Amino acid sequence: MPPAPTLSHYLTGLRQRTPLTHCITNYVAMNSSANALLSLGASPAMLHAIEEVDEFVSLSDALSINIGTVSSPWAGAMHCAARTANSHNTPWVLDPVAVGATTYRQRLCADLLKHRPRVIRGNASEILTLNGIANPGRGVDSTASAEHAHAAASQLARGQRCIVGVSGDIDLITDGESTLRVTGGHALMPRVTTLGCALSATVAAFTAVAEEQPLEGTAAAFGCFALAGARAGTKAEGPGSFMPAFLDALYQLTPQDLDQHLSLELINAL
Repeated sequence: MPPAPTLSHYLTGLRQRTPLTHCITNYVAMNSSANALLSLGASPAMLHAIEEVDEFVSLSDALSINIGTVSSPWAGAMHCAARTANSHNTPWVLDPVAVGATTYRQRLCADLLKHRPRVIRGNASEILTLNGIANPGRGVDSTASAEHAHAAASQLARGQRCIVGVSGDIDLITDGESTLRVTGGHALMPRVTTLGCALSATVAAFTAVAEEQPLEGTAAAFGCFALAGARAGTKAEGPGSFMPAFLDALYQLTPQDLDQHLSLELINAL
């Protein structure tokens, strides 16, 4: 098996380009997603009115769609934004939050997949459900491990011709042929809401600077969160102090950290 790729140049590229990242995300996640993007060097925008998303997507470098607090007007805006992103070849990321919870969410995600996301980012239960495997989960929590979802992620990536990133104790990022495994983070991360949502927005920003290598760009986003989470965990006394420490750690990351300190392994897809 060849060695894992180096990722430092993707963080360098993000900070040099400052990609405008359009996020249609849930109410709970807007603040943390914007702060994560700003901390790393991207430029966030949070807007979801159907009257303007088509125009704004055409101006953006990347798009992140998160269905966490979806409603009918937002669903219409998501379709419009994804369709425009696809027509402009603008990379976009789908975060299928709690897709197994309701039929409405399943139908919405099935329709959004028709617009060809560049990356799908979810927890193991969400990826299993999205791939058609029965796993209702518990709301937004994952009840399956990333390793358990490896086969489903690989199948989904091949079927959709996209990158699939699975978050968990161990993160897996696959294009259906090759898989990168990221180890890191901290036990406090699941105790802080919307970190997964912020990760999806960050993945979108990285896809803007990794258009030729979306697998590696997605891994760079996961790697930033893994490293920052581990470092924040050494300083935080609980969930309340973890988030400020996490944002500081994102801001303080150097490109060399991704090559020198990240636990990254290239493994076979299933």
